[in-house]
Amino acid sequence: MTTFDYDLFVIGGGSGGVRAARVAASETGARVGLAEESRYGGTCVIRGCVPKKLMVFASEFAHMPGTARSYGWDIGDGGFDWQAFSGRLKTELDRLEGVYRKLLSGAGVETFDMRATLADPHTVELADGTRKTARHILVATGGRPVKPDLPGAQWGIVSDDIFDLPELPDSILIVGGGYIACEFACILNGLGVQVTQYYRGAQILRGFDEEARGLIADEMRQKGIDLHTGTNIVAAIPAAGAADADESGFDIPAELLQERHGQGDAAYDGPVRVKATNGDIKTFDKLFFATGRKPNTAGMGLEALGVQLGRNGQIAVNEYSQTDVPSIYAIGDVTDRVNLTPVAIREGMAFVETVFRGNPTPVDHALIPSAVFTQPEMGTVGLTEEAARAQEEIEVYCTSFRPMMTAFADQPDRVLMKLVVSKATRKVLGCHIVAPGAGEMIQMAGIAIKMGATKEDFDRTVAVHPTMSEEIVTMRNPMRTA
Repeated sequence: MTTFDYDLFVIGGGSGGVRAARVAASETGARVGLAEESRYGGTCVIRGCVPKKLMVFASEFAHMPGTARSYGWDIGDGGFDWQAFSGRLKTELDRLEGVYRKLLSGAGVETFDMRATLADPHTVELADGTRKTARHILVATGGRPVKPDLPGAQWGIVSDDIFDLPELPDSILIVGGGYIACEFACILNGLGVQVTQYYRGAQILRGFDEEARGLIADEMRQKGIDLHTGTNIVAAIPAAGAADADESGFDIPAELLQERHGQGDAAYDGPVRVKATNGDIKTFDKLFFATGRKPNTAGMGLEALGVQLGRNGQIAVNEYSQTDVPSIYAIGDVTDRVNLTPVAIREGMAFVETVFRGNPTPVDHALIPSAVFTQPEMGTVGLTEEAARAQEEIEVYCTSFRPMMTAFADQPDRVLMKLVVSKATRKVLGCHIVAPGAGEMIQMAGIAIKMGATKEDFDRTVAVHPTMSEEIVTMRNPMRTA
């Protein structure tokens, strides 16, 4: 019988990998090792959900003094101190990383602070050349933001860089229309940055409900974000070199740029001049790309072992998160299934249940509630109106209104409550909320919809008054059928 150093070796110390390692070690007695080349906590804790949400909170205070004055408070606008905030942010992230390390050590997981690659189906090789064997290997290396392939992309930053800015820029161009682009557009706008956003598509937040994303776009513009759809950039150059260019400013010899500004963004931290597809040429203090992410699989030795990778580099797995190589599994963003932290954690738990408890448990990716932390927020679960309409006959219950809090303050903010209902079964197929606190609301709605609630179940529920969310249970007549 083959003897291994570990029962399980996990590559990646993010939320999914840490959960799988900790539960396997503490609850099943497995011998577990884990390697992480960067910081424990992964994208969510260090470079994503957590610091982003703290920035959302910070940015929302910008509008509070004006609202407070409408309610009789004698309060000034004040100002935002980025250094004070970012210092506290770094302290909090250090604390959370420490929590993750403590959870692993407390569970008896042996950790290695270095990169790990695969040498064979049961062996990982650490960056120092050490090799460790394991009966099972779990790849949970997550993903990373990528820049587009266009001239001058190196002069831009990505979402990982936002949290380490020494100071906030006066102006920024955000390229992209997904939830990361839109969230940071709202955050930076709230913190006082002049925000311009370009998105090549017809409307931001592709894949979300059309009516909901339309309202968010309207509200973003209302709050001062210069949002341009149907627009992309052609090229970018350091603004400091524009004097050496032709009249369009986009024909600087490469050797001149290298001589004056170095090979990439680390050597140049000045304003960037951008040419757009609509012909506009503008200068911004920062250029921020939020145009996509890529799974972290490069150079890991996966393909040489027979692990199948998809077009974007994602690891192909079956319903039990197992690859074509039976001893190798993968969870989280590296599989590019549903790239959400709670999903990675669920996948890690299902992996442990399947492999170490002998209870084959497929991962359930149906009806996952999610939130987009724009201002206002969007909470969503289930099918969009467009997807449901393509599937079957539906009824749409929808209302949009000015919420009490801001209407009293004479502010034009609007919110949206929407249910998509099957005509045949009466089940609620989708719920979409655009409102402050929508993320909190959708969690509760998600439980009901996951249980198969019908429109009549919603109707039988007594409203909580006065709240925005009461509209979810008081809409009696459909706005339209399809």
